[in-house]
Amino acid sequence: MIAINNLTFEIGARALYDEANWHIKPGEKIGLIGANGTGKTTLLKIIVGQYQPTHGTISMAKDLKMGYLNQDLLSYQSDKSILHVAMEAFDRQNQLHTEIETLLKKLETDYSDDLLHKLSDRQQEFEALDGYNIEYRAHEILAGLGFSEADTHRTLSEFSGGWRMRVMLARILLQNPDILLLDEPTNHLDLPSIKWLESYLQAFEGAIVIVSHDRYFLDRVVKKIVESRKGKLIPYAGNYSFYLQEKSLREEIQSGQYKNQQAKIRQEERLIERFRAKASKAKMVQSRIKALEKMERVDDVDDDNPTVNFSFKFSKQSGRHVVRIENISKSYPGLSILKNTTATIEKGDKIALIGANGKGKSTLLRLIAGADKDFEGSCETGHNVTQTFFAQHQLEALHLENEILRELQAFAPKHTETELRSLLGCFLFTGDDVFKKIRVLSGGEKSRVALAKALTADANFLVLDEPTNHLDIASVNILIQALKQFEGTFIVVSHDRYLLDNIANKIWFIENQEIKVYPGTYAEYEEWQSKRVISAKKEDPTKKEEIKPPKPKQDTEEKDKELKKLNQTLNKLEQDIAELEASLKAAEAELAKEAIYSHPEKLAETTRNYQQLEPRLLKAQQEWERLMEQIILRETK
Repeated sequence: MIAINNLTFEIGARALYDEANWHIKPGEKIGLIGANGTGKTTLLKIIVGQYQPTHGTISMAKDLKMGYLNQDLLSYQSDKSILHVAMEAFDRQNQLHTEIETLLKKLETDYSDDLLHKLSDRQQEFEALDGYNIEYRAHEILAGLGFSEADTHRTLSEFSGGWRMRVMLARILLQNPDILLLDEPTNHLDLPSIKWLESYLQAFEGAIVIVSHDRYFLDRVVKKIVESRKGKLIPYAGNYSFYLQEKSLREEIQSGQYKNQQAKIRQEERLIERFRAKASKAKMVQSRIKALEKMERVDDVDDDNPTVNFSFKFSKQSGRHVVRIENISKSYPGLSILKNTTATIEKGDKIALIGANGKGKSTLLRLIAGADKDFEGSCETGHNVTQTFFAQHQLEALHLENEILRELQAFAPKHTETELRSLLGCFLFTGDDVFKKIRVLSGGEKSRVALAKALTADANFLVLDEPTNHLDIASVNILIQALKQFEGTFIVVSHDRYLLDNIANKIWFIENQEIKVYPGTYAEYEEWQSKRVISAKKEDPTKKEEIKPPKPKQDTEEKDKELKKLNQTLNKLEQDIAELEASLKAAEAELAKEAIYSHPEKLAETTRNYQQLEPRLLKAQQEWERLMEQIILRETK
């Protein structure tokens, strides 16, 4: 499918790739991994032709259709609806649809056989390309990525960068390419959307190359890992967990070979030194010197998993209750986020706040951190609580003219330079990198500085909003170590399930505008949640929810009213679907009659009617599924 042969790519005097080789086969699902700066994104741009290699070749079939998701797509602008933008994937179908509409219009005045033949040809091709289902498919994928039916009619320009990236991902998936090249596809997705994307990619029949720092995502989607390392591309025939085991085994073998070779070299060097001065041994000495020079040296194993050598200091312990949230309500115009909800964060809690985007996770963090005062109810910080708040907008608080090390020293004077440099090294700022001015750093580098800065604070309570954005896998591991060593309290929002599974002892999620608490790890929560979903699907009325208190009578009456209204809507929709199906069947029967083709006006009218009915039926069926899902969920709550 794609053959990369002896690829060399140089940036200035540095060779990012040095005679690297890689063959991508049809249907392969591959995770492309490596530390930040090793050239993963660059390699994808070389494959799609945005960059040209210094040496070597990239070979592929001329008709190979590639779908490439990259962070540059965030800059794409459009004032058209996101449904329209997603459907731009169907170039030929859209062209045919326009031609068919034009031909039908002409048929109102021109009844020529030539026009009829053209219409028939276009309709056949349109149907062969599944043209009547493209809008349904677009709705289906946009829904999977977290967009509501109402959202699909809003313009792309109304959405934030992360949501625009989802639209671009939908457009790429709808193109159904031979190979998908996805650069950090989960960066702007919430957990439900990540799980949907996992299922979609597992069923995708083409080849996939994914750059991602999400270990769980890689484990569930890919069957092969290719590591970008020291200018080479090193393959591993398995998912990410297999890669870790296999790499450990290879490094163990390499370490043994290195030690044995070093012992042999030292022995040869001692022998050479011992007989160097003896003329009778000169020939033997020269022979051994040449043999040493020709010896292919085995490299020592690099430590790719640095450990945190840093003491997290805070001057005072907090009281038992870190934060008390009582009867809080928070809303925006037209949107209620929290309603009369209560919760408590206690000393030692390691909380993961999870859920879909738009449920209010970041809003809740801002309330807890004191960054948002506009709400009803109370949110009180406990005795001796000192906190630090990390969010992406904290990058704006960095002093651009400061050097990286100076920025941390000014913020955390109690820490020594050695401690701060050790922490910065964990976040990939080594050697003279610590003397770079912050203004010259990329967005990802600034994010790592801001996170390192947050971890140096004299705080016994950390509030962290998406701290893993822009971190590679090694840096995520460092953050996990840091949070495990932290003796205070924290609450974190993240879509990185590996991080959550390793740091949290309590799960918070927002449901029905209330804070719900699961008292366990993320893995335990996932198991509980999966059983809960299965129970809902089975519509088992005897199944009780473990952590939800019984609802008062008033709430039960409101729920009954909602269910009654939903069922009435469902019944009406079922009648509409039956009528649409009957109309569609009648239109199909009419089109099957040979006599109709001798009446161009009647043919045009029947064809137009048929084309309008099918998408209406698909939309109604989709709405029926959505309503049924709502009814099932309400009946099991």
